[in-house]
Amino acid sequence: MNRPRALHLVTWLILLFAIGGALMLSVRFGAVGLSTGEVLTALRGSGSATNRFIVVELRMPRAVMGILVGGGLALSGGVFQALLRNPLAEPYILGISGGAAAGAVLLLALGWVAVTSWALPLGAFVGAGVAILLVFGVALSADRRLDVRVLLLSGVVVGAFFSACIALIISLSDAPTVRSAVLWMMGSLSGSSWRSVAVVASYTLPGALILLSLARSLNVMAIGEETAGYLGTEVERVKRVAYGIASLIAAAGVAFAGIIGFVGLIVPHAVRMAVGSDHRRLLPLSFIAGGTFLVLADLLARVVLAPVEIPVGVITALVGVPFFLLLLRRSLRS
Repeated sequence: MNRPRALHLVTWLILLFAIGGALMLSVRFGAVGLSTGEVLTALRGSGSATNRFIVVELRMPRAVMGILVGGGLALSGGVFQALLRNPLAEPYILGISGGAAAGAVLLLALGWVAVTSWALPLGAFVGAGVAILLVFGVALSADRRLDVRVLLLSGVVVGAFFSACIALIISLSDAPTVRSAVLWMMGSLSGSSWRSVAVVASYTLPGALILLSLARSLNVMAIGEETAGYLGTEVERVKRVAYGIASLIAAAGVAFAGIIGFVGLIVPHAVRMAVGSDHRRLLPLSFIAGGTFLVLADLLARVVLAPVEIPVGVITALVGVPFFLLLLRRSLRS
């Protein structure tokens, strides 16, 4: 076995071990301390009813949601970085977070969230979907070839528009609504249930498989879109499918977990530094690493100031900002 292949195998093993360890730590630790034996007993359906409820109904869906959301954001980030040919790109560059936040804040201001627990994620998902349609509509009306620069500019403009909408809604809302909106926009996995996990999984997992199937095309497009077209790659179809699916995955994560930044930025870049730019390895490893990162960040958010819980978006920002500055410094040097 040659050295690069052995290194990639070691990276796979490390990340698989890490995500398993993160899952166990997330289920074991929290406001109520449990031993490993108690966790395993609860997972087998034995032990006290309280322990089974904590493990199976509270912590397990939260940890699985962290894997899905973190993995989806990191995978989307890797795809956006490939399409925009910019290693510092991230999922929210297309205004997805702004649209989702606007939808959620609007429902909070209208008082509709009290009607059903599904109102908030539904509003956020609809808002994200509107943002995606606006960005694609503007970009396609300007250039049917979906020019990267036009798409990027469209995302910035749409994001700014939704930011203005959020500011307007918050300025007209009462204090409880403002507090709820701010907390949601900081990101949290606390409301996770098996039902919400199933919804996010129904978008994230099939979407992830589609994006992974485009890995070879993304490799060819990295050489240049014109060259990729000569080699038989349907460049415009790949771009539209990849943009659309990556946006949908990010929207599903934002809808149920709020705005969690930097996962889609730093994780793919870190994985790229370890295994290179071959998207056949980069994308699946980014999914695993992103899930591991968010689960560990959520664990830290729960235990560092227990019983007070810090929004997980704050943890990812505190970790992500210095890491981003380090990556930026390395990029400028190279």
